[in-house]
This record gives sequence, structure tokens and C-alpha cells, in this order.
Amino acid sequence: MPLYADLILPLPLDTLFTYEVPSELSNIAKEGVRAVVHFGKKKYYTGIIFRVYKSEARNEIKEITSILEDHPIVLPTQLRFWEWISTYYMCTLGDVYKAALPSSLKLESKTFVILNPEFEAQEIFTPNEQKVFNQLSPTKAQTIADIEKLTGLPNPLPAIKSLVDKQAAFISEDIQNTYSPKTQSAVRLTKSHTDEELNNLLDSLSKAKKQQHLFTTFLHLNENQGLILKKQLLEKADVSSVVLNELVKKGLLEIYNNEVNRLYYGESNIESAYALNDYQQEAYNEIQTSFVEKDVTLLFGVTSSGKTEIYIHLIKDMISKGKQVLYLLPEIALTTQITERLKSVFGNQLAVYHSKFNDNERAEIWNKLLKNDECKVVLGARSAVFLPFTDLGLVIVDEEHEASYKQQDPAPRYNARNAAIVLANIHKAKTLLGTATPAIETYYNALNGRYGLVKLTKRHEDIKLPHISVINTKELRRKKQMKSVLSPPLIEVMKDILSKKEQVILFQNRRGFSSLLECKTCSWTPHCKHCDVSLTYHKGQRMMICHYCGATYSAPSVCEECETPTLEVIGYGTERIEEEVSTIFPDTSIGRMDLDTTRGKRSYERIISDFEDNKTNILIGTQMVSKGLDFDNVSVVGILNADNLLNYPDFRAHERAFQLMTQVSGRAGRKNKQGLVLLQTSHPGHPVINYVRNNDYESFYELQTDERRLFHYPPFFRLIAIVIRGRDENIVDGGARHFTQLLKQSFGDRILGPSKPPVARVQALYIRKILLKIENQASIQKVRESIVFHQKTLLTDPAFKAVLFHFDVDPV
Repeated sequence: MPLYADLILPLPLDTLFTYEVPSELSNIAKEGVRAVVHFGKKKYYTGIIFRVYKSEARNEIKEITSILEDHPIVLPTQLRFWEWISTYYMCTLGDVYKAALPSSLKLESKTFVILNPEFEAQEIFTPNEQKVFNQLSPTKAQTIADIEKLTGLPNPLPAIKSLVDKQAAFISEDIQNTYSPKTQSAVRLTKSHTDEELNNLLDSLSKAKKQQHLFTTFLHLNENQGLILKKQLLEKADVSSVVLNELVKKGLLEIYNNEVNRLYYGESNIESAYALNDYQQEAYNEIQTSFVEKDVTLLFGVTSSGKTEIYIHLIKDMISKGKQVLYLLPEIALTTQITERLKSVFGNQLAVYHSKFNDNERAEIWNKLLKNDECKVVLGARSAVFLPFTDLGLVIVDEEHEASYKQQDPAPRYNARNAAIVLANIHKAKTLLGTATPAIETYYNALNGRYGLVKLTKRHEDIKLPHISVINTKELRRKKQMKSVLSPPLIEVMKDILSKKEQVILFQNRRGFSSLLECKTCSWTPHCKHCDVSLTYHKGQRMMICHYCGATYSAPSVCEECETPTLEVIGYGTERIEEEVSTIFPDTSIGRMDLDTTRGKRSYERIISDFEDNKTNILIGTQMVSKGLDFDNVSVVGILNADNLLNYPDFRAHERAFQLMTQVSGRAGRKNKQGLVLLQTSHPGHPVINYVRNNDYESFYELQTDERRLFHYPPFFRLIAIVIRGRDENIVDGGARHFTQLLKQSFGDRILGPSKPPVARVQALYIRKILLKIENQASIQKVRESIVFHQKTLLTDPAFKAVLFHFDVDPV
């Protein structure tokens, strides 16, 4: 019987694709290997083999064109995890594949290929490799489809993969990515020689003094070190590469490419882990006891209690058992500080994985884990859950409450915290959730015995929790004392702190210069042409930017409605606050940390290290500054506008506000000195403000759960948001109403909507939302089947063919 393979292709289609396995590939066609297949008339993709089986002969089944390796690059445990993500988050396996695999491991028609300008051939190319190589350019990237046309090869992918493996070319789906080769040119003897033979060789160079000197220098270096880099040898001998090339021509030396580990972090030094204090040791012991009975444990520790040191000791335990550890963080900014701490302890046993790394770096970590190299600890943002772990023993989810763990667009819209728990379960590993402000759902699970619960109530070295002082901005405005976004009491405290050479953090959860521009004469406000939202003014770029679709517009000098030059800026973003602070404190060094200042790969590190080294006195930032960063010299934190956190129209708004304000406050305070937080608000009597002041999570939790139980929200019910989009508003609205009626046949009053969201058009697509509230014990599989059935029913109506759907399970 013929052999068939079902493949996952990187397409948003809810099915596997069946191809026949040619007899010559039958020995290497395995679950988890990459296979090149034709799709449609002209396109081809790299698919992942999901299963291989024998079956009766079928008609019109295409054959697999080639298989790219003889070992799986996606492990069986990963495929199980992909299946769970696909089922639970209501997306396709193709969506998961696209999110999981680094781009340089995916070859398809639209993949770009670029020549490595530093490549030196060490072996003869095959005819197909030579054809492809001749068409490549070091400056202009070409798609694989272009290369197919230029070379005339029906399938250039095997030749391209071979050139990439030989470091002759680099691949990416992004032309803009710059690629650095993973090799360095090194020099070695062409063959081993006796001492007598080496002396004879030196004598033979007596008439070429520079060559003799270079060869002597090489022999001296060769006695003391295994690897001799070409650049190092030429610098040591103080000669040009021409002299070296002559020795290569004479067959005495050869130049070769030595593979370099981009991720070299030095040797591990396990003993450099700090000893735990009594409180930490007690929490550590409780976690170990909890893990005997529970697979998941919540470590509820106040800010600056030293949770990271407990994590390090737990990681040491796992490494001693030969296990791997996944350490998840919500923000790339956080990895900068924690990487330094983990590097000092675990050295090359550590790998860091997040989206700021280029494709080559991510693929290198992927391959290191596949080989089960010395890599034992992976520190990463949410995408690290997709890595190929072979012996996972522990997953740590730090700052588990963070909304950043939820992927928004594109699919899969997974929550890395929840996905990590399932991943650990697949590997029979343990999960530790750490935070000072637990998510309501997490704390509910801990109190109800589903998770273990360990509390750490003392800060490290007995530093007191910061004193929180509330400033009534409404009263100050009434008295006409508020001249800017900084209140007079905040300015006075900042002056005092800065005079003592201490540092200040100012928190404002809005980037840009101002929220909007507005005409004082007619109240006209510039809006995005593609979205129903006003534009944010960015003064430094002299641009207005839509924070939904990214469109940019020149800032107008006159009103487009009444043509008068009476435009004024409304609201405060971090950029405007930076300008005002620099006016009040002209001799002070100020840093800003938001999405605009952290786009570069190393920008996080630069901003954080400058603040750590006291090169920056005031750090202004969005929520990035709230997430677990640790600065010794920060005495004061200013929360500039608590009201915009509290007044957001969402059932989680108060939870987020409590978490953000508590976390930001936790940045204040040093050894032997209590920190101070100045919280500016127009509603000083608001219950959430009082809970933050008193650090009273328990009372806050009780209030929230009472409300959510009453209105059927998590943790008592599960939410699924159904988003319907399209270019024609009437069709979108009609489709949403019709779909709601269909859903009510199965779900009744559990359906809310359809509603028009606050921003009802994004990227020229109109939006309607339907919310489904279902009981926790309901089967997500049956719910999915019902929704998909009704979706197919709706799409049989030709009027709604162009409507787009997506599903957001457990939206945040």
C-alpha cells in the first residue's frame, strides 16, 4: 500500500493536507520533519508532517517534493501542545505553526533569500546549488519564487536550504532584517606535522621573510590556543591578508569558517546564587511541599520580596536532576535585568528567547534545544512556550497577572500563562506562578485548592513597603494651583529627592506628546482615515500617529474645518511630560521608556543600564516601568493620572488599575529607607485608591469577586469574544445580528450583543463584537463545534461571504 502523510501548512485553513510520500523518501518521512510541497498551481510551502500512515491508493494526491532533514524539528510533545492551542483558542494548526516556528525554519514562495558577502567556499557546489548561488545578491533580497524563475529549476528549495546550511546565504520573511553570519574566519594547518617537518617548512620560507614571520607567529599561537582567528593572527603578526593568502596557496595553512555561538554567556557558577533569608527559605520549603500534591503553585509575594532568588534556587534543583526550566516574563524589558542575574549563575546553561532577536538567533536557540545541548534554562517572553523542550521539569511564570501574556493579533490568541500550565502538564512538569498582585482568576483557583498557595509578606532586608500619599488634583485645579500635569507637592518632593542625588520614576500610561490636537475655535480634531479614532500627536517626529493601524500624518498648522491657526494640544503623553519635566528641572538627566523609545534591539538595555548607573535621574515611562524592574536608588514614584486607569470601560479596569498602581509603587524604596509614592487623582475617595494605599489585596479581591459572581464574569464564567469585521458597515452589522440570532438557538441568554466597540473601525474594517459567557464546566470542544456550525450556516448566505470572523477565548 502507498505511504501518505498529513501535513500542517502555514495557512489559516482548518484542515490537514494529505500528500503521498515517494518511495525514495519513505525512510525519512517522520512525524515532525519539514516537507516541501506544491500547493495550488504555482505556490509551494514547507509543511510539518503531522502523521505518516499507509492507506489504499487514492486518486489525484500530489507527492511530497522533498524532505529537508532526517530528524524531526518539531517534537511529538510540541505537536500535542499545538493541537491543544488550536482547539482551545479556536484557531487553525496553520496559525499555530506560523506563530511557533522561527521564520528562518519556514521556506515558502514568499521567503526572501540574500547572499552572505563574507562567504568563502570550502567545497564544490552541486550544479543546482551553483545555479542558485549565481542568482543571489548580497544587497538585494529575492523571493524563492523569483529564484525559481531566474534559475529555471522546478524546485530550488533543496539547493537553497543547502546553501543556507553552508552559510552561503541567509533567509527571512523580512527584507529589512540584517543578517550577521554565525561564523568567523579561522586559520589552521592543512595537516599535522612533526617538529622536524615544521622546522623544514620554516626554512623553506627563508626568502619570504613576512611569510616566515607569519608562519612562526601562527605556530606560537597554535601552542597556546586551540582556535586561531584570521583577524587575530594578522594583527599579531602585523601583516596583510596577502601574506596569509600566499601561505594558503603553498598548502601550509588553510582558512575555514568556525561556527560561533551568538548566545555565549560564559561558564556557569552555581555557587554565586545568593543564600535565601529566613522568609525566602520558608517560602522555598513551602513551594517544595506544595509541589508534592499540586502541579501548579502560586507564590504571592509583595514587591521587592526577592522572588527571583527563590526562582534561582528552584532552577538549581531542577538542573541538578538533569531537567530543563522555562522562565517566562511578560516584557522584553524585564529580560534585560534578569538575564544579567541568571547569566552570572547559569552561564551557558541559559538561553534567552524573544521577538527582538532576529530569525537566525531564534533558530539557533531552537536547534540548541533540539540537540539537548548544555542549554538548561530558557528565559523568554510568551513565544518561548513554543520551543522544543525535551526534558522540561519546571515552568516559572513571573508577574503572572500581566495582560502582556495574552497574544492579541494575529491568531493564535493564546494566553502564555495558561498555555504554560498545559505545556508543563504535557511534560509532567510543575508550574510556579509568581506575582505581588495575582490575577483574580489565579487567586480564586489558589483559594479553592486547584493551585497551591505560598505567601511571602516581607520585603527583602525588611525594607518597608512604600508610603502612598494621595494628591487631590481636582481640589488643586479648583484653587488654580495645577500649572501642569505635575502637581506642586510632587514638584517639591522631586526637588528634595534630586538634591540628595536620588532617583524618581514618573508613570503615565500614554505614549506620544498629547492625546490629540483640537481647534479652539470649532473643536475640530484630526482622525485616522482608516480607523474611527483620533490621532496622537508626536512632537519629536512632527507627526500624528494612529496607535491602532500605525498610519502617520503630517501635523497640520491650521484647522482643516475653519482654517484658523488655533490648534492646541490636549492631554499628556510621556513625550510631553518629558518636555515639561526638562523645563522644570533643566539640569537633570531625564530618560523615557515607552514603545517609541524601545523599538531598537538594545534600546531597553541602554535605558535600563543608564538608570541603574545613575546616568539618568528621572525615568518617565508607560506600564513598562511597572513590571518587576529593580532599581536601588529610586526613592519616589509619581503616578501622574490614576483616573485614566480607573475609568476605562472594561470589567477588568479596576483589577488592572490596582495591579499597575501597586506594581509601580513597588519600584520605590531602598535599604533602610521607606519609599514614597505620590498618586495624583481627582477621586481620592475611590475604593480602589484606598485598597492601593493600604496594600489590601484581600479586600479588593472580595469586592471584585462579589461583582463578577453577580454579573457572570471570570472566574465564575468563561468568556469568548466573537469579532466580526468587513469593509461594508451595513453588511457587518446585518451579519452580526443574524449570527447572534443563530447563536442564541444554542446558547440562549449566554449571548450578549452584537455591540459596536468604542473604536468601531480599524484598518478600514468595520467591527462588531458578540460576547459569549459560558459555565466553567462546559466543554470547549462542544462550544466550538456549535459556533463553527452556526458560522458555516451564516456563510451560506452570499450576502455575508466577505465577512471576516475571529474568536478570542478568555479575552483580557
